[in-house]
Amino acid sequence: MDDLLQEFIAETRETLEALSGEIVAWEANPADRARLDAIFRFVHTVKGSCGFLDLPRLARLSHAAEDVLATVRAGERVPDRALVNAVLAVVDRIGELVEAIDAGSGLDDSGEDLLIAALEEGSEEVIQAAAPAAQRAAARSVRLNVDLLDRMMSGMSDMVLARNELSRRLRNAEVDPQIEAALERMSATVADLRDTVTRTRMQKIDALFSALPRMVRDTAASLGKSVNLQIEGAEVELDREMIEVLRDPLVHIIRNAIDHGIESPEGRRAAGKREHGRLSVAARQSGNQIVVEIADDGRGIDTERLIRKLADTGRDERALRSLSERAKQELVFEPGLSSKDEVSEVSGRGVGMDVVRAAIEQIGGRVDLDSQPGKGLRILIRVPLTLSIIPTIVVAAAGQRFAVPRQAIEEIVSESSEAIRVDRIGSAEVVTVRDRRLPLVELASVLGIGGNVCAMRTMLAIVSVGEGSYALRVDDVLDNEELVIKPAAPAIMATGVYAGQTLPDSGRPMLLLDCGGIARDAGLQFIHDVLADEADEAAGAEVEGVQALVFIDLDGARRAVPLAVVDRIEQVAGDAIRHAAGRMRLTIDGRIIPLAARCELAGASTWSILRLKDGVSEIGYAIAEAADIVSLPAEIVAAGAPGPIAGAVLLDDEPVELLDPHWLFAEHGEEGTDSATAPLCLLTGGDDGWMRTFVQPMLETAGYRVTLDAGETADVVLALDSPADAHAASAPVVRLRSKRGCDGDGSIWRYDRDALLGALASVARGK
Repeated sequence: MDDLLQEFIAETRETLEALSGEIVAWEANPADRARLDAIFRFVHTVKGSCGFLDLPRLARLSHAAEDVLATVRAGERVPDRALVNAVLAVVDRIGELVEAIDAGSGLDDSGEDLLIAALEEGSEEVIQAAAPAAQRAAARSVRLNVDLLDRMMSGMSDMVLARNELSRRLRNAEVDPQIEAALERMSATVADLRDTVTRTRMQKIDALFSALPRMVRDTAASLGKSVNLQIEGAEVELDREMIEVLRDPLVHIIRNAIDHGIESPEGRRAAGKREHGRLSVAARQSGNQIVVEIADDGRGIDTERLIRKLADTGRDERALRSLSERAKQELVFEPGLSSKDEVSEVSGRGVGMDVVRAAIEQIGGRVDLDSQPGKGLRILIRVPLTLSIIPTIVVAAAGQRFAVPRQAIEEIVSESSEAIRVDRIGSAEVVTVRDRRLPLVELASVLGIGGNVCAMRTMLAIVSVGEGSYALRVDDVLDNEELVIKPAAPAIMATGVYAGQTLPDSGRPMLLLDCGGIARDAGLQFIHDVLADEADEAAGAEVEGVQALVFIDLDGARRAVPLAVVDRIEQVAGDAIRHAAGRMRLTIDGRIIPLAARCELAGASTWSILRLKDGVSEIGYAIAEAADIVSLPAEIVAAGAPGPIAGAVLLDDEPVELLDPHWLFAEHGEEGTDSATAPLCLLTGGDDGWMRTFVQPMLETAGYRVTLDAGETADVVLALDSPADAHAASAPVVRLRSKRGCDGDGSIWRYDRDALLGALASVARGK
């Protein structure tokens, strides 16, 4: 509100200065219609602004003057000297009040009733009392031509580039420390001046959002709907010209959301939704872009209806139906298309989203859609800052240089680091960075510049794009620079992977990467719900399915396993797999782990192994190849009997068997007993060599810990050929004997495995 008030004061002060000559001229010639219209427009504007800014005294004066001038314009009253003087007195008083508001000082209202009374026909001529005029505060704002601001920005950009070049040259030469200090001072001054000049063209996007509540209310009322509007990010600043370009597309999108997207109250009740539709408009800055998001909880885009409409115009329906889901949604941008059958005040004229996209693309922006049928539609408008200087990281890929906004990069790591592990799942790669699993995108492949060039591929930039994060593989990280970014040619911006162009101090043109566009081009999909309904959330809305890895098993069948138990996918040599101790086992990382497979493993030099973990133990599962990561549907058809297959789910209209991790670990995971909590058995008496050679492996296989050190505090003592009273009672004692018979003393024959394990289990239960 303070910004609006200051703008009102500046506009009123400027208009009063320009109007002073008009008022004097109108006094000399009251019949001059042009000057009368100018004065009328002034008091009319003041009246409208006062109502919004809650300035009742100004509103009262301007309203009275407007009424009188309206009668003069209508020919109902002839302006005489008394009327002209009264209007002049009101205008002067308006000026005094504006100056008092700006100065924050008080101004009594004495005489204002007389000024208003003097406007009435037949009143005596008023001579305004000599009320002390409020002292005018020093001007805190000035209006500049946009062309002048553009020249300032261009000059500032050249200064930054010159500073960067000078800094680069000095880094490569022996220089006087005093020169370096002078350069540092100049750099600080240039940075401060750059920020100041950049902000001269900026305006809060609230200037765009402030008119939306009234428009939403009126549009919804005209359609018999009720819509609640939520606005976020009104404080985000954007170039003033960009705000003007966005105004019409935003209005069109919001009217479409109310008319096409949000259902009628009856339709919403039938769909299980609350009667009041919800519409969200939010703005945020992302690197060198401003993102405006419009989301509703309506019906989403009806792609079937769009296809039928286009088919009616002669388009090939079969080709339309073969499009991807994303391409079907983008049919809404087709020129002349309207999903409405009847023409109304809001829509149905065939002037639709194609105009919106054309306007946005004209300024180097783009429009993205995210529709969920029956749940709503989310539209993202991304527009660049027309001219901006931003910090960037310069990277190399396939011998070319690109800039990445520094704000989008979380960290940069070396791919050869021990903390980094790269796995391949089907045709995609996944990188694990300190237990954080991220999709991996190779920059050269996305840009189509890799070819057969042999690159080092040693650096990974962890990039955040708002919806999620991913790792961007580059050949090298070269430098960090502050660069002047401008929109690139429309054909380049249309690719969706570039955010602009720049000319660094090297003189070689360079493109700024759009990290969000690269993620989309690589096919990355981050989970983002369209505007959620609070009532559905409170009632326990549909829960997202479990993530699972789909793979091709050794018998050729497609199967899936919950992703939570998959630690990694590893290629192992054939000689690492052996039959040992009655089952297949895998030697890996200096350990032996059990291995499960649907058939015998023989004849191949390498095998793909799923390493499955439950937090305690680990087993391997041999597969042919990984295929995909999916979200499992809620409905699972259970298997007829317990076994390695828990059931089947329907994926892409094809049944896929689901592995049962519980059964796999129960069957193969006994080696994984938690050694930290297993009972500790102390072996003593008799021949220590026999106890260590025969008993210790048997107990450890059964999951017990074993010690031969009598100084340790054990949970149970196994004593061979010892008298019953030969041990302290600090721990239970299980006595073993060497001879088969003579079991009347409570001891156990040392080769009676079942009796020994039963006795130990009984002791463990009684702890």
